Amino acid sequence: MTPENRRFAVFILTHGRAKCVYTYDALRKHGYTGEIYLVCDDEDKQINQYIALYGLDSVIVFNKQEAIDDTDSGDNLGKRNSVVYARNQNFKIATGLGLTHFWQLDDDYNYFGYATDNADEYITKDVYTKKLDDLLFALCDFIDESGAHSVAMSQGGDFIGGGDGTFVKHIKRGKFSRKVMNSFLFRVDSPVKFMGRINEDVNMYVDWGRRGYLFITVPRLRLWQKETQANAGGLTDIYLDLGTYVKSFYSVLYAPSCVSITDMGRNDRRIHHSISWAHAVPMILDEQQRKPRPLSRHTSTVQER
Repeated sequence: MTPENRRFAVFILTHGRAKCVYTYDALRKHGYTGEIYLVCDDEDKQINQYIALYGLDSVIVFNKQEAIDDTDSGDNLGKRNSVVYARNQNFKIATGLGLTHFWQLDDDYNYFGYATDNADEYITKDVYTKKLDDLLFALCDFIDESGAHSVAMSQGGDFIGGGDGTFVKHIKRGKFSRKVMNSFLFRVDSPVKFMGRINEDVNMYVDWGRRGYLFITVPRLRLWQKETQANAGGLTDIYLDLGTYVKSFYSVLYAPSCVSITDMGRNDRRIHHSISWAHAVPMILDEQQRKPRPLSRHTSTVQER
């Protein structure tokens, strides 16, 4: 698809945080000049506040019950608070707007920038971009050319270990991560389905990844976000209610063959999911490792004369 035929917009999924949509200001501050839409469900009591702050044309409201009926929530708790419903509705919304590509974001991002410098060395200080338009243009080109179903920026937790961590090693080796979280760049014509009321991003990229769908996090690009339980509303109430133990088990439920429970962190360790990538996604061996295949009995050969 040529850039001339591309129609792009950013969607911020939000609930109950009309005065705390940090992502909107961050997008403008870092150089994004395109369309921004706020996606709310019709059970949000702050819809009028969103409209007053951002304008009627910028706030899109979806029917939450229809979204629930169309989503595998992964539990029978009967609770309705989850971003998974908005994630799935986003494809329908983008299609209705005639878009070809869109960037799906949460509402709690402060900055967008880089994790390493031009020499691929880990940056210990925060380095932000002022040219977000250019980065998004390049990411759209990348998703078109790579055939990936979603592309994401890295996040703070990816850099545990700093310069000796896995993500910095990926960067130096020219590799990517097979996961996507927080910032989902999609093509409208390549929809996926999120599932599970919690951990819906992990559930999606593991379940669809097992089917051969390609998801890529670009390690060098990074976003910064608020601490999960420091910003009231949104998913904070779910995490406080259930904790990370139950959260992580949603992914085990959907992919028990490759997801297990572990702990993470340095000082204050917490329960987290662990993915065995060797069992999670199809692997492509280098051609030099391929064993010669015997000729089929149906294969004809021509003898040299």
